[in-house]
Amino acid sequence: MYFILDDSRVDSEHRAWDRSAFNAGASGPPRGGNQPSAKKAPNPQTDPNAEPGSPENPLEISDPRALRALAHPARIAIMQHLALEGPATATECAAVAGLSPSACSYHLRALAKYGFVEEVPAAGLDRRHRPWRARVIAMSVGQEPDRPEALRVAGRAVLETLQARIDEMRAEYLDRESEYPGDWQQAVGSGQDVLHVTPAELIEIREEVARILGGYRRLRPQDRPAGARRVHATAEFLPWFSPDAADQPGQQ
Repeated sequence: MYFILDDSRVDSEHRAWDRSAFNAGASGPPRGGNQPSAKKAPNPQTDPNAEPGSPENPLEISDPRALRALAHPARIAIMQHLALEGPATATECAAVAGLSPSACSYHLRALAKYGFVEEVPAAGLDRRHRPWRARVIAMSVGQEPDRPEALRVAGRAVLETLQARIDEMRAEYLDRESEYPGDWQQAVGSGQDVLHVTPAELIEIREEVARILGGYRRLRPQDRPAGARRVHATAEFLPWFSPDAADQPGQQ
């Protein structure tokens, strides 16, 4: 998902944000309000000086409650819209999420509770017409082996929600594939392969893929060449062996 939701590995040395200290005005992300309880997730393009939650410095969400709040199709759609299109009202988000404005307002408030979005101050406008903006557009659900079960379950719920959205996008494209220009039909697609790698090698592969994709992210319109259009990209690497075979010599 972009706002990049990346299941990157988590370095245990990266500290978690102290929400209570942050709310009290201590050091933390620069904008006010709650911030999702999170760790800074390592990334081959991470800039530790960049704002947490930006593509250059993704946050790893470590609060199961925040993840559960995110694990909803409408909220994923809203977050994507705010991250990619900029501030929008509840009515504008409702058109994207397929909900009524009042239902969309409810979901926006739920996201705001955990610091994912915030209202944009707008003089003279009542709450129904105030725009909302994304505070976090790049985050990760970690893979620490010793993470709490509640975090594991909540993270899986988010990833399954994202996967459902990806499946929906794929179906929408296939339903209208013949309507796209020929060069786009030839360019898009998916691929599968089999790798025989060590964990260290697989990390290197993932980092290289992330580096390549990041070079084409081009969030600013002025950075895009003529003819560029938005494309969803996903890369997934899954074990093709059982857990009990991981440490057995000669296993494939």
